[in-house]
Amino acid sequence: MRVLVVGGGGREHAVVKALKKSKKVDKLFCAPGNGGIAADAECVSVKATDIKGMVEFAKANGIDFAVVTPDNPLVLGMVDALEEVGVKCFGPNAKAAEIEGSKVFSKRLMQKYGIPTAKSEVFDNAKDALLYLETSEYPCVVKADGLALGKGAIIVNDFEEARAAIDEIMVEHVFGESGNRVLVEEFLTGPEVSVLSFTDGKTLVPMVSSMDHKRAHDFDMGLNTGGMGAVAPNPYYTKEIQEECMQKIFLPTVRAMNADGRPFKGCLYFGLMLTKDGAKVIEYNCRFGDPETQVVLPLLESDLFEIMLAVADERLGEVEVKFSTDSACCVVLASDGYPQKYNTGYQIDLPTLDKNEYIYIAGAKAEGDKLLTSGGRVLGAVARGATLAGAIDKAYKLAGKIHFENAFMRHDIGRRALEAIERK
Repeated sequence: MRVLVVGGGGREHAVVKALKKSKKVDKLFCAPGNGGIAADAECVSVKATDIKGMVEFAKANGIDFAVVTPDNPLVLGMVDALEEVGVKCFGPNAKAAEIEGSKVFSKRLMQKYGIPTAKSEVFDNAKDALLYLETSEYPCVVKADGLALGKGAIIVNDFEEARAAIDEIMVEHVFGESGNRVLVEEFLTGPEVSVLSFTDGKTLVPMVSSMDHKRAHDFDMGLNTGGMGAVAPNPYYTKEIQEECMQKIFLPTVRAMNADGRPFKGCLYFGLMLTKDGAKVIEYNCRFGDPETQVVLPLLESDLFEIMLAVADERLGEVEVKFSTDSACCVVLASDGYPQKYNTGYQIDLPTLDKNEYIYIAGAKAEGDKLLTSGGRVLGAVARGATLAGAIDKAYKLAGKIHFENAFMRHDIGRRALEAIERK
């Protein structure tokens, strides 16, 4: 089959590499892709949010199946548009994608169907939000309602910080229309867990759990980023917690979406906090997480395309979804200054990979036979090992063999996970 992957980052590179292994995939395209993805798929210069352009490309090139991975095109209805012209898709339609597209929608869904989450209030103007925040308990969380590149949630420790957050979101509109409404949410504490899952709206199959590292610098210091690394599995996510989440969160969410007339088909991401009162949902994503995908897919032993096709055909319960018992670690190499100002255009020197090593390119362009940096997060150095400690060590050794000017990375990816294992 002729398969199109929509997107152009490290997550998409991981998806492309996994799909490339399937015997059922005859030709693989990626739009827009990047300089690294070009080694594994034919890249097409169509923006991920260009629905009309993507539909025209799919029709003109006989695309049989599309994997829509980023949040924006999903929320904008790319799956709806592609399916309308006969292209099967992995990914939710626009109505189902609202579970990520609107935090207000997802919060009300959880409240309506009794899915554990933080308490919150919704405001559509700055004045009312500030009046409420004058008497709020701190710390709390101020969240922009819509998509905000993973940066729309601000933890505030007092009223002055809260005022600054409201001003940033609702007055200065740094996140655009996404900040027309805000949620003021109870601050939860506990270990965080990411769980990606395959679902066809009837069956739900969780993938290996993972732990993301959002802050730019060691010891969780610095600004929030799109993610500086990840490990899988997450040692906090025990079999008991997994069963609790399946019964109280995962299956109830699928049923809630069905009851709301929005059956979800694709990858449903659960961002969880393991509180003293049990697991609670911090956020939903309507797609694969980044960089969680870069540690989850290397552990998948089943055919990813077979699974995606089964999801599209609503027969997920008929296929095997098997993961290795190994661990994986992703160390992101970024451009110094990310997530703020940084320079690009530097040549990337890559090593030869050993078994169970992967390099997923996120922000790079090809110029002739050279690969040059073109973004903040440049690539992920990923390794798989029999133990988490072994995977982390191997990933850092791999990262040390990759060179480009102004590269920086965190040096403590997986530290908290190893500490959790030691405490067991």
